[in-house]
Amino acid sequence: MQDAKPLPQYLVQRFHGWKATSYAENHAWFKRLASEGQHPRAMIISCCDSRVHVTSIFGADTGEFFIHRNIANLVPPYEPDGDHHGTSATVEYAVTALKVAHVIVMGHSSCGGVKGCLDMCSGRAPALEEKSSFVGRWMDILRPGYEKVKDLPEDKVSKALEHQAVLTSLENLMTFPFVREAVENEELTLHGLWHEIGKGSIEVFDPKLGRFEEI
Repeated sequence: MQDAKPLPQYLVQRFHGWKATSYAENHAWFKRLASEGQHPRAMIISCCDSRVHVTSIFGADTGEFFIHRNIANLVPPYEPDGDHHGTSATVEYAVTALKVAHVIVMGHSSCGGVKGCLDMCSGRAPALEEKSSFVGRWMDILRPGYEKVKDLPEDKVSKALEHQAVLTSLENLMTFPFVREAVENEELTLHGLWHEIGKGSIEVFDPKLGRFEEI
């Protein structure tokens, strides 16, 4: 592969810093993880956004979370059609092989993917409507959520659609037979979160109240 380049030097330096500190201080734990395999307690589905750092937010140790990231933290509905489904494969592995106890979907404020969906669905982003747009076709998953919030006041639509990205994913998770079975057997719980980046706060969806509440 002639197009690959050496790692930037600043990343090399950071690696050596990690190896000399975090790894050196916990090398027995890393060797245990390598020999015994991973046994994460929870799967977290979050956005690719570089500002969302779930391990820092929850103070997670190496090996504690099974993390999947994609644009706008979306889970597609169950579609065993033989095509490539990275998110669906990750969910399947987490639930059926790793036997995680929790699946957490976490959205966030100022989500670029959700804004793209809002612009696309309201006719302001024709490029995303093209069949060749990977982002646009991915954000089609959120179109049903857009229909639920499109008539809200303009200053409330973005946050409402970010919430819908979480709820849509939770609803779609329950279309996976192995997820539904694990939930019904009380072997798995699903959780919906929304992170306000600027405030550093977390809102959790309360199904009894039908809304997100700050914790």
